[in-house]
Amino acid sequence: SSGINAEWPLRPGEKLEAKAKSGSVAPAAAPPATASASKPAAKKEESDDDDFDFGDSDDEETKGESEMQKMKRLAAEKKVADAAAKKDAKPARVLKSNVVLDIKPWDDETDLGEMEKQVRSIAMQGLVWGDCKHVEIGFGIKKLRMSTCIVDEDVGLYDLEEKIEELEDFVQSVDIVSHNKI
Repeated sequence: SSGINAEWPLRPGEKLEAKAKSGSVAPAAAPPATASASKPAAKKEESDDDDFDFGDSDDEETKGESEMQKMKRLAAEKKVADAAAKKDAKPARVLKSNVVLDIKPWDDETDLGEMEKQVRSIAMQGLVWGDCKHVEIGFGIKKLRMSTCIVDEDVGLYDLEEKIEELEDFVQSVDIVSHNKI
């Protein structure tokens, strides 16, 4: 019995013809020539079967899978497009800032009430003036501390400073005390 096992052990992936060529298997174990002659006839019969469509062929299954994958892909693309459209549909958030300015007069004789009126007369879209205080600098000189709310896209802070400084009869300089995003 050990002689039979020694002649016949096939490893996975090893073909019978390779064993026959190496001499470890007797030539009688090789497939007969009549089997190869019957194979073309079997192929002919298989090709005759292809003429009949029973609705469950492998070609349709692979085609159905690709259509299913296509449907999944299109659904995913639509979902991404809907999410992007929804994101775009949200109104953009308006960025605002609360700015406190120190507006310094030329001297102690400058009328701060008139200076405040002139500063408040500056109008820009996105600019809202807030309260105003008179703050002591020293030696009897006071300055205006004015708060304002600006829309960042509409009002340039440096442009606002320049417009205030254009009031040369009243204003010596403008300083930004604080600038906070709202």
